[in-house]
Amino acid sequence: MADNAKWYVLHTYSGYENAVKAAIEKSVVNRHFEDMVLQMEIPMETVTEVTESGVMKDVERKVFPGYVLIKMVLTDETWHLIRNIRGVTGFVGEANKAIPLSDAEVAALGVERHEIVVAYNVGDTVKITDGPLSTFKGIVEEIAPEKNKVRVVVSMFGRETPVELELDQVEVCQD
Repeated sequence: MADNAKWYVLHTYSGYENAVKAAIEKSVVNRHFEDMVLQMEIPMETVTEVTESGVMKDVERKVFPGYVLIKMVLTDETWHLIRNIRGVTGFVGEANKAIPLSDAEVAALGVERHEIVVAYNVGDTVKITDGPLSTFKGIVEEIAPEKNKVRVVVSMFGRETPVELELDQVEVCQD
């Protein structure tokens, strides 16, 4: 069932986000829905504020006040469980129909972090496996896993040319 889980947005009373999250977590455990309601997030950001006395301090602030993100399998039972939590005004969607976030929206929010492990390092010789330069070999110059990018210096027509590729478009040369 957990494979069918999607991210949804809950609308709550402003200031009730943490209480709603705690109440949902408690209800999920009580009703044994741990395999249906997988994760909840209240997106936060750290902001540096300057007080009236000129002192700078870091403050945690909600990115979307009044909203909680929840990853769950939406069924009639889970919908009713969530909707009946005190402080929840409803799912974001249209007329009692919750609309899940797309993968791109989830990625843009930074809610789900996918750790990318690459089998090569800066300075390694790699072979390009995909795209117009497939079968070319080059040397890894820079790896940016947060952007899913790798820069490889390839020798084309006697010139060193840096090429930016996705992490899965190269593999370590075995020879």
